[in-house]
This record gives sequence, C-alpha cells and structure tokens, in this order.
Amino acid sequence: MTPMPVLTREEAQTRARILDVHRYAIDLDLTTGDDTFDSTTVIEFTALAAGDTFVELKPAVLRGATLDGQPLDPATLDDNRLPLTGLSEGRHELRVDTAMRYSRTGEGMHRFTDPTDGETYTYTQLFLDDVQRVIAAFDQPDLKAVFDLTVTAPDHWTVLANGVTERREDGRWKAATTPRISTYLVAVAAGPWHSVRTEHAGLPFGIHCRRSLAPHLDADAAEILDVTRRCFDRYHEKFTEPYPFDSYDQAFVPEFNAGAMENPGLVTFRDEFVFRSAVTVAERQTRAMVIAHEMAHMWFGDLVTLKWWDDIWLNESFAEYMGYQTINEATARYPDTWIGYGIARKSWGYDADQRPSTHAVAPDPEAVPDTASALLNFDGISYAKGASALRQLVAWMGEKEFLAGINNHFARHRFGNATLADFIDNLATATDRDVHAWADAWLRTTGIDTLTADVTGEPGRWTLALHRDGSRPHRATVGVYDRDLADGRALVLRERHETDVPQESPESRPGTRPALVVPNEHDLTYAKIRLDDVSLQTTLRALSGVPDPLTRAVLWNTLRDMVRDGDLAPADYLAAAHAHLPEETDVSLVDGVIGFALHQIADRYVPDGERAAARATLTDLTRDLIRRTEDGQSPGLRLTAVRHFIDCTDRTGTLQGWLADGAVPGGPDLDPELRWRVLRRLAVLGATDEASIAAELDRDPSATGQEGAARCRAALPTPEAKATAWERMFHDDTLSNYLFNATAEGFWQPGQADLLTPYVARYYPEATALAARRGPAIATAAGRQAFPVYAVTGDNLRRGDEHLATADLTPALRRQLVDRLDDLRRALRVRES
Repeated sequence: MTPMPVLTREEAQTRARILDVHRYAIDLDLTTGDDTFDSTTVIEFTALAAGDTFVELKPAVLRGATLDGQPLDPATLDDNRLPLTGLSEGRHELRVDTAMRYSRTGEGMHRFTDPTDGETYTYTQLFLDDVQRVIAAFDQPDLKAVFDLTVTAPDHWTVLANGVTERREDGRWKAATTPRISTYLVAVAAGPWHSVRTEHAGLPFGIHCRRSLAPHLDADAAEILDVTRRCFDRYHEKFTEPYPFDSYDQAFVPEFNAGAMENPGLVTFRDEFVFRSAVTVAERQTRAMVIAHEMAHMWFGDLVTLKWWDDIWLNESFAEYMGYQTINEATARYPDTWIGYGIARKSWGYDADQRPSTHAVAPDPEAVPDTASALLNFDGISYAKGASALRQLVAWMGEKEFLAGINNHFARHRFGNATLADFIDNLATATDRDVHAWADAWLRTTGIDTLTADVTGEPGRWTLALHRDGSRPHRATVGVYDRDLADGRALVLRERHETDVPQESPESRPGTRPALVVPNEHDLTYAKIRLDDVSLQTTLRALSGVPDPLTRAVLWNTLRDMVRDGDLAPADYLAAAHAHLPEETDVSLVDGVIGFALHQIADRYVPDGERAAARATLTDLTRDLIRRTEDGQSPGLRLTAVRHFIDCTDRTGTLQGWLADGAVPGGPDLDPELRWRVLRRLAVLGATDEASIAAELDRDPSATGQEGAARCRAALPTPEAKATAWERMFHDDTLSNYLFNATAEGFWQPGQADLLTPYVARYYPEATALAARRGPAIATAAGRQAFPVYAVTGDNLRRGDEHLATADLTPALRRQLVDRLDDLRRALRVRES
C-alpha cells in the first residue's frame, strides 16, 4: 500500500469556493469476492464558477467515469485524484464505476472472517480521509451532501447504514436518504449480524454484533439499551435541538482501530465492548461513557461539523466532556465517572502535553496544513486536555450559561459547518464573562501550568498561597484536612472552598495549620499540583485515610507526576502503593495505580537490577488485595487484583496450578481472558511451550483466542519464537491490524534483553519500511505497540534520535517515534535522578 496524496487546507478552501455538492447516490456490491467489492457513485453538484477541480478515489480498478454523460479518461487518475477539467458554471452529474479493495487494517471497507464460525462481516471506517477507499467523493468536511445508498449483499446478511434500511424485492438493501452530512461520516456495516432491536422516543434503536458474540450481547443488552435511552433523554434535556437522524443503531464490529466512531445513526464500536469474560464495574462504566461520548457527537460533529481539521478538538473535547458528565447525571449505576477520568484519561493529556509533539487544544490553522498533519492531532490533547479545559470553562462561566451558548451554536449552524470563532462567539452570547480571552489563554497555548501550595502557620491562623508556574487563570476547589484524633490513619475534612489562581493575595484563615491541603481537590482544572512539605508527608503516610475517592485520585496523580518529573523517588511511590492500596475501595484507582507502578516504575523507571524487587513488592501488594477480597463482597476489586498478580508474579507454580484447576482458589474461575493472561505470563517466564499455546487455541478458537495465541507465541523467550514473530510483524503484509498489535505486545518483554537487543537496531529501518508500505493505521501501531519500549538504554535513544534526524518517515510513524523517544528520554532521567 502506498500513501495517498494528502488534501491540503488551501486545496479544500479553493474547492469549497467553487463547488456546492447536493447528493451522492452510492451502489455497493459486496458479493464479488473476498478481495474487492464493486462501487458505483453518482454525485450531483453545482460549479459556482467555471474552472478545474478533482474528485478523490482509491480504486483497485477504475472501470469508467462520466461527467454529464461524457466519458472521462481513466488514465488521468493520478493516484487518488481524478481531474474534472473545464467545468462550466452550473449543475453537473459525475458517475464513477470502480472495484475497491477490502481492508485488513481498519481503514475503508474492513473485511473480517470470524474464525469461530466462518462468517464474514464488513464495515466502513471512513475517518479522516478514507471514504475514497469505498466511493468517489469530494472528501472534505465542509462539502456536505445528502446520501442515498443501495447495497447488494449475500442473502443471509443484514445491511446497516446511516438511515433505516430495508431489503427490497430484488434482494438489494436500500437505506433512507440522510440529511446533509460530511463524507467521512457515511457508514455501512454488512454481515449476518445478531441484532437486538427496540424503540425509544418514536425512533428505532438497535444493537448489533457478530453471531458468535450473540450470547454475550444478549447478556448485556438490557444494560446497554438502558444507558442508551438514559443518555438520549438527558441530551434532550440539555439540548434544544432534537436528535437529528431517523434511527439509532450501535454496531459492535471486529478489529476496529478506535474505541468507537460517531457515524450518524450508526455508531460503530470495537467489539471488545461485548464482554466475553468477567469485567469490573469500571469497565462497564467505560463502555457507558463511550456510548454517551458517541451520542454527544450526533449534535457536536454530525449536526454541526468542523469546517477544517484544525477544529477537531471541537468534536472530541466536547464529546469527551459530555460523555463523562452525562453518565454521571443519567444513571446511578456507576461510581463518579470523574474518578476514572482523573486517574487514567486525564493523565493521557498530561503526558501528551509534556512531549515535543504537544500542540494547542485549538491549533493555529496554519499548523494543520493538510489531512496527514490533522490525523496526528487525535491524541491526549484533543481529547483529555480539551475536555479538562471545557470542564474548567463550565466551572468558570456556569453550566446554565455554557449550555445556553451551546444551544445557540446548534441553532445557528445546524446541518452546516462551524469554526472555533463561531463556537466562542456563540458562548459569548450567553455570559458577561470574557470568553474570548479565556479561549486565548486556554485553547491557543501549550503546556501544563503547575500550582504549588505554600502553607504557613502561626498561633491561631494559617495561610495558603498558591503559586502558579504558567499563564492560565484557574478556578479550583481547595480541600483542607485534619488528622482524625480517634483514628490516626484517617483524615477528616475541615473545610472546602473555591479559589481563583492567580490569587489577589495569600488566603489567611483561622485555625491550626492543617495536616493536608489539596489544591484542585475536585479536579476541576487542568494543572499539575505540588503539595507543601507537610501535606506531601501526610499523603505518603495517610493517603488511604482521605475520605473522598476523587480527592485520592488527585493525590495519586500528584505522586505520579512527581515521579515522572524526578521529584519523588520511584521507591516512595511503590511504598505508598504497598501501604495504601490494600485499603482502597475504588477499582479505577487500584487499576490505575498498579498499572503505573508495574509498567512504568518497575519495568522502565528503576534500573534493571532492581526490577525483580519492584515486581516482588507489587506481587505482595496484589496478594494482599486478593486476601482482602476473599469474602466475595468486592468481585471487581478481586478481579483487578488477580489480573495484576498474574502480570507481576514470577511464581510459575501458582499460575500453572490455577490454569490446571481452571480457577483461582476462592474465585474467580478462569474465563478465556484470564486463561490467556496466565498463559502469556507463563510464556514470558519460559514456563510453557507451543504445544500448550496450540491446545489453548483449540479450546478458544475465537478471534480473541487468535490474538491471545499471537501474544503468547511472540512472548516465548526463544530465538526461534522471536524470529518468527518479527517476520510476521515486519514482513508479512497480510497480518491484520489486531494480530499485528497482539504480536507486538507479546514481542517486547522486560527481562528478555539478551534475546531482544539485536532487534532494537533492526526496529527503526524496518518499521520505516513497513509504515511506508501499509499506511497510517499500521504505521501508528508500528510506532506505538512495536516500539522497543523496555530497552531503556542510551544506545536505543541514540539510534532513535539519529533515525528521526535522517530517515524519510511517514507522518504517522514520525509522530509516534517522537513521543516514544521522549518517553524513553524521561525514563532515563528518572533512573538518573
């Protein structure tokens, strides 16, 4: 696969000035074979001025094209651009007939055959510029049109699309005409789906998955549909504009690159959200949040769409904020969503904002000159930092005013396109606050402010000064705690108050100096926190005694940031985790803290000679959690502890006993996810073999089982296993996106340096060649999952920096290498601190 020429912002602006696109009539035939499908597109448009332009398509074969009935020369197709020359002013009709290739990388029309039952499924993923892999299109977000779709599919298949579909007498499927939407939002999902259908608010709702997952979807259908209905109703309370499409389908599809995609009327999700094995309430909460996130896009992104990709944050930040907030408001089924956001999602933004690749939430348009550069901005900045900025905006201007501004935005731009300037102008209509100045400070700048607490005491009074390293205004909640005299391990809230940073003057308050002062206690702003010395010592000794889990999340994030910045010894973080997690009740906190302690501290931040001791500490911690949950009262906490014990331990006899018994003593039973996790750890430790992996795959021949086997085989500590895995990743271009990721995740393992060191040097040139051949999705995976992450050496850093400086890299791979090498540089600094 060769990379397609990218569309520039200037080209898009020129084309938008001369074209008004009215309608697409799309005819797809999915019965023509395993490699290609037939695609015919008829586009009705008006040329607003005479001149030349082009339409995008990436066919296997261009059979023919006509403009106003006159044939175009297929030989003029230049890679993905078919020139339309000599257009006269007025209406035109373009007809393009092609064969298109199916994808195995989650781009365009992805095709998947389920190893469980041999059934085949196809679905589209057309973001950001992949619609041209399926149809001919003027592929930019501000050339909206209505779409009519007809699909020929095997007799036993069902076809889903943006609008209600029906099977006609001739056996073909016809979808209802859409309202005006952007090309990247067109969606088709075809296959022998298992479906659960209902109706809500007068609209058809449906959830769909492949047949082999039917029992698992049925088990959770009531929960999924309940969340969907509650979010739908809550958004109608928030938004004055009604849901703008004719139905709401949610399809859980295989080998999906993202978490989900907001196609109007047909949201596609990765089908890992159809849980085959036991999960925690936190994982169910994550699924619910993603449902809420994608539904928010129906308004922000689908009804009102960005004009160019520099404003992608308007889509993602809004949906991210609304997803977390709405799940909190719409259902009492889950804990406070902002706890999980703070411990996991927000740290994604913090990390991204401290790398050389950081960018403003709303970057300058000149910083996004083309679609390739735009694709790089789908990161922790556009999602997590942007959502944090919006949460701070709501705290600053008030939720009532925020929603009033949003509703003005929807009303003014419905079924059209809008920019950041439009968004800010509409917010400004709802408040007397200077929203434009706020946007300049928060959305046009990069980096993280740091708020440092300075607490002093004198007889009868204490004083708090919050010093800001940065330039943004902050509205934050300060929590003040004393030790509980009746229980020395506990802390009690003395007071909680709002404060603005920068402060006019330090706050002087009556009373003795508190044991703990927590700036940004409710996590309403986006900033790193540094505690005063007394509060830091209290945190390290008594963190589990803080009564509010959201406050504990803020404190754990503070300790995490301090370790990453070299301000807290990794051993102190491990000691705090060992001391306080056995008392923790929130699953998200336990999972996030142990995950950081294992994958960053134990496996990267401590010197190689100290790794075994760090892992032993975490093994003891997870054993303590397993013992504490033997009463069965906290199944999610126990499951989390069991998972992390498996990942930490070197006790092969224990793991082999669990696998033989099919259960952990006292529970849980080993379901497929746990069995593959145990087998992978045994593979890393050299305590299993190919025969055992093959036997487990016979037991679980599903797609997930295939991925589990790929991880285990790549993890085996033998030269033969590593050579085979490397060949599959970097030289077998038929490997699907998911099997590539699984193989990469198994390949690099801490503690296997003797085997893996020769591959570090090979990685850079071979990843570069792979990215050039297979396109952005695999390039991203090659830079993220396949990077030699555990080779924390100066030699690896030197090789990577030299390669960055000299190699011709695709944008997707370059961005990943910049980030991974910066993480490596940070890990080396932590080791030296």
